[in-house]
Amino acid sequence: MFQTLYKKCLELAAHKSSNFYLGLVSFIESSFFPIPPDAMIIPMVIAKKKKYLKIFLIASIFSVLGGIFGYLIGYLFFDLAMYLIEFYGYQDKVENLKLSMSQGSGFLAWLSILFLAGFTPLPYKAFTISSGLIGFNLLVFIIVSLISRSLRFLLVAYLSYKFGELFTEYMEKHGSKWFTIIGICYSYNIYYYLFIF
Repeated sequence: MFQTLYKKCLELAAHKSSNFYLGLVSFIESSFFPIPPDAMIIPMVIAKKKKYLKIFLIASIFSVLGGIFGYLIGYLFFDLAMYLIEFYGYQDKVENLKLSMSQGSGFLAWLSILFLAGFTPLPYKAFTISSGLIGFNLLVFIIVSLISRSLRFLLVAYLSYKFGELFTEYMEKHGSKWFTIIGICYSYNIYYYLFIF
């Protein structure tokens, strides 16, 4: 499944409306879609090297907007949010986090975790929804998301601009392996330790 979705993202990157599709993928990846925007950023930058800053901005802005959408799912739609959190196996961790936040502890820890989730391949969507569930400060959430997502996508866009063809070769050879690993991590809750305070 991950390989099929990855190939579809590559096709969308070559589409004449690729900017629109990059924005769409960036948005939905922050709330439920499993393939990160990087899969589109790399081939788009290779094809349009002079537009790498524009591509990075589209991915960053729409990813943060998608993160806000994920936050609102957690904040406004408890049942749907809990279904998604249960899907990832994080229900107990969210309850513990809620308790630690209500007692005044956990704010800095969650801030750090949120930054890592935005910058690394962690499942950012689980963290956006959890932020809404625990009522994390929305303004701080937006600022941290904007910084972490922008840093990540700027790095990907710049490295694609600088070493483009090497990225393409690497993704063709190893892309499916990495997306399989990500899928396994989702299934077996490799990220469990991030929710222990």
